[in-house]
Amino acid sequence: MDEARLREIPVFAGLSKKQRKFVAQVADEIDVEQGTPLCREGQSAYEFFAIEKGTAKVVRGDQYLNQLGPGEFFGEMGVLSKEPRNASVIAESPMTAIVITGPAFRHIDREMPEVAKRIRFAIDERRHWLEPVT
Repeated sequence: MDEARLREIPVFAGLSKKQRKFVAQVADEIDVEQGTPLCREGQSAYEFFAIEKGTAKVVRGDQYLNQLGPGEFFGEMGVLSKEPRNASVIAESPMTAIVITGPAFRHIDREMPEVAKRIRFAIDERRHWLEPVT
């Protein structure tokens, strides 16, 4: 993938050109049809996704949690914790996404503090929507 396109994804926007080149080398770009599940609740987490185009919905069981769109990302919680997915993410429209495997993503998280900080902030925010409603 072209490293310059990573500037459009906020989690990678502040990286140097050298850092974006590394991310581009380990990333793949996929096109996804509407209705395709990208993550399934309870399954092992093997990859991180960042949305370039399109939208996806986040659900846990039958409960709708959120909608994600261009520039947003998901899959980080399971990949970093090495625990099963805590929610499902399903394409609501045709999508183009960047996909990074778990080991490559964990390397980025360790070696690129700018990315790690944004990811940790997102994890903290998402924990709120994942908390059970009482």
